[in-house]
This record gives sequence, structure tokens and C-alpha cells, in this order.
Amino acid sequence: MSKKNTKYIFVTGGVTSSLGKGIVSASLGLLLKSRGFNVTIQKLDPYINIDPGTLNPYEHGECYVTEDGAETDLDLGHYERYLDAPTSQNNNVTTGKIYQTVIEKERKGDFLGKTVQVIPHITNEIKRRIKILSKQNYDIIITEIGGTVGDIESLPYIETVRQLKWELGEKNSMVIHLTLLPYLASSGELKTKPSQHSVRQLMESGIMADVLVCRTEHKIPKDQRAKLAQFCNVPLDNVIECKDLDTIYEVPMYLQKQNFDDVVLKGLDLKSDKDADLKDWKNFLKKFQNPKKTVEIALVGKYISLQDSYISIAEAFKHAGADLETGVKVRWVYSGDITEENIKETLKGVNGILIAPGFGDRGIEGKVLTAQYARENKIPMLGICLGMQIMTIEFARNVLGHSKANSMEFDTATPDPVISLMEEQKNIVDKGGTMRLGAWKCALKNGSKLSDIYGSKNILERHRHRYEFNSDYLQDFEKKGFFATGTNPETGLVEALEMPDHPFYVGVQYHPEYKSTVATPHPLFRAFIKACASK
Repeated sequence: MSKKNTKYIFVTGGVTSSLGKGIVSASLGLLLKSRGFNVTIQKLDPYINIDPGTLNPYEHGECYVTEDGAETDLDLGHYERYLDAPTSQNNNVTTGKIYQTVIEKERKGDFLGKTVQVIPHITNEIKRRIKILSKQNYDIIITEIGGTVGDIESLPYIETVRQLKWELGEKNSMVIHLTLLPYLASSGELKTKPSQHSVRQLMESGIMADVLVCRTEHKIPKDQRAKLAQFCNVPLDNVIECKDLDTIYEVPMYLQKQNFDDVVLKGLDLKSDKDADLKDWKNFLKKFQNPKKTVEIALVGKYISLQDSYISIAEAFKHAGADLETGVKVRWVYSGDITEENIKETLKGVNGILIAPGFGDRGIEGKVLTAQYARENKIPMLGICLGMQIMTIEFARNVLGHSKANSMEFDTATPDPVISLMEEQKNIVDKGGTMRLGAWKCALKNGSKLSDIYGSKNILERHRHRYEFNSDYLQDFEKKGFFATGTNPETGLVEALEMPDHPFYVGVQYHPEYKSTVATPHPLFRAFIKACASK
């Protein structure tokens, strides 16, 4: 079979960060996929961290984990949720990774005594990373470049795009520039000047934008659109409006109405006799926006003031909720504020509780109180990763009578370390990329709630943690009615716990939210919401 001629789309941003390059890239990917093309999306991040694994979620939102165990940017979650296809470590590249690779090569003498410079050595490594995915026979690779044009950190990436556009030749690549049209209430008009300056800055780097996607609060008047086309050297049809919408899931249809996919295919000299079929997507959106009932779920965590820290969980609620025609209202609860005195008032009226993942000892006791409250009051509860560990600690203290039971993460001197380190983790000093990461097998017990939920005995779920359930305590747990119904077949490590004598009390060591997409809502979230709805 002859190799496909892969086409490249580069998505840059201007004026300000956080305009939604990830959502626009994911929406375009969905449109092109629905036209019959094999598409993937990658993110180039300009920061010098090797990956976001060691970043505080307040800094960068959630750290998203791929099947192959890469800790990546949260935008990869959007790509997977829209494309319904897994990404890999090759879909997220950071400046840290680029420089690390180049410096390692220099130390090994790979550059034959040459002076190592940004051009060509750094830009060549960026090119290599961009092109790695083409070996998987994709028709189109969308590359989102983080940050904003003009940032010092982004300069090597912008220069690489300039070189690639020239090397790939006409019609084999294109640049989509996402920009902001601010609205001035005093004059009652959208202003195009910041976008003009942003495009000019891109041109100073040797790159001409092929398409302009304009984020705006209001519709763009025709004369403003014409002005943008004229001043930014872009055909009128290539000025695409991206207005603020009620939900990010409306964006693909909004862009499709403006023939965004046709504009891109024309620019890449690609033809498709298949119209974009978004029937299933529209069906999801209709159910999501018109629920027949609503449940309220308390999400108890420590990073709740930046909700992007739990974005995959919030989106998984939407996917499963829409599938059940049930609206999910999330009550964001900071675990550090929960006390014995206020817990009843704090969680009053919720249909279910989710204890969120996290690291560190802040807010832990509030989570333990929450697990006890849900267990004793028969409120449906799902514990994810640290959430499962909290359920373990609470049960050991309040049911087994080990009043000082704890995780080794929070108290190395605890007499009852019900959550402990695996032997191979005990001597690890580095924090980054050293946890149990990526997809691991889990065998489910016959007749368990979880095997019914999944409809399967063997599952594969993604992990991101260092501490494990201490199996020395397993017999005591099961004697008192808290059962390990999911274990890793190779290591015997406990992956899931459940309580049969409860409407829904399930803790999982893995992160089911990473695998939930619009097309395939996660069965565990579906079962949890169903239990909440019947409370």
C-alpha cells in the first residue's frame, strides 16, 4: 500500500491566550473525520516543563493521561472526546521535551562537533515531532500551537511552521489563526485592530494566515468581516465567526454552517463526496439541552476554584447524563471547608457525591468525613483514585476500628497504612512520570456491581497514582462488607472496591473519566448517574 500524502493544519492564536484553540481544533477534527478523513490532533506547548504532570492544577488545569501513559495537556481530552479516538505521547510536545532531546543528542556527540542552535537543531526536532504522527497514515494532522503569537516562548514553533509551510509545498499545509474581536460597550462595536496587529505579527515571522477564526461575543457585521479580509490578506469566505455559545458542543455545528470544513478542504486541495454527518452529535446535543429530569451531584475536591482541574469528570457527567436524558448539576465543594458541624448543611439535598482525585494532604479530613456521610446515609457515591483511597481510610477507621489508619502519603508513621507504596516505588526520588500511568488491565469479579456495569469481566482503564491499597487488610475489609471486586491480573493490586449493602458505593483506583467521549459515554458514570436519579 502506498503511503498517503499527509496534509498539515497549524492552529495559532493571537491577541490573548485561552481563546479556545483546543475546542476549534477538536471541532475541525470532528468535521473532517465526518467527511471521511483519518484525522489526529497534537498540541505543542511552549513551557519548559517536560510535561504537565508536576504542575499544580491551579496553574494549568487537569493533567490528562493517555492510553500509553503520557501525562499531557487537558486539550488532549477535548481531542479524544470529540474524535472518539485515543491520543498518545506523540500528540503532546513541550519545549522541555524538545530541549531535553536535543541536549541528550549533543552529549552523545550526535551533532559531530557542530554548534547547537535554535535554528536548525531545535526547529528540526520540532519538525520531527510534528511529523512522527504521519507514520500512522493519517490524512490530516492538526497541530495546535499553545500560547500567543509574539510570546518569546512560541518563537521556535512559529519559525518551524514557516519552514514547514515552505518545505511541504503548496496545498499541503495551512495556517488557521484564532483571534479575538473585543466588543467596546461605550461605542457599541466590535474592534478589528487587535486582530490586524496579530496577523501582521504573524506575517513578520514569515507566515501568512490562510483562515481567520474570530472569537466574539456578538455577530460580526458584513463590513467588519470585509475589513478583516482586506487588512489580513484572507479571502472573505475564510473569515470564520466563532461566537460565544451556551456549550462547547455547539461549536462544530456553528462552524459547519459557515462551511469551515469546505474552506479547509479547498485550501488543502482535498475532495470528499461525503457530507459531514453530525446526526449522532446533534442527537447528543438535543438530549443534553433538553433533559427529562435533573440530579445534583456534589463534587468534593481541593482544586474546585479552578473547575478546569476536573474538566474530564465534568464532561463525563454531561456525556452520561445526556445518554440518560438527565441533566447533571454539579455542586462544587471544597473539601478543606468540610467539618463535622457543617457537613450535613454542606451536602444537604444532593442526589450523589463524587470524591475527586488529587495529591497532598490538604483537605483530606473533609473528604474522609464525606465518605462516612455517604456510607452511613446511603447516598450514592463514586470515589476516583484518591477518592477510593479516602473510602478505604474511612472504612478502616470507622468500621474496622483502626482510629489512626491513614495513607503513607499523608502520615508515614501511621500504625495502619491501609494505603501504601508498592516496593518498586519506595526508592523513587523523581516526581515526574514515575507513577503507575496509562492503561492497566483490571479483572472484575463475577456477580459484582462493576461486572454488571461494564458487561465484561476484563477491562482496561487509565491510571495516574503512586500509592496502592494495602492488601494485608483485604480480608478484614471483606469480612465487614467492603469487597475488592476489581484487581490487576498480573500484580494482584486492588483496582476497585464496592459495597453490596448500599445503593451505590464504589471506589476505583483508576480514572474512568479519561475514557468518556460524546459517542461512547463511560458506563461507570452512566451507572452512577442512574443511581443518583433513583435516590
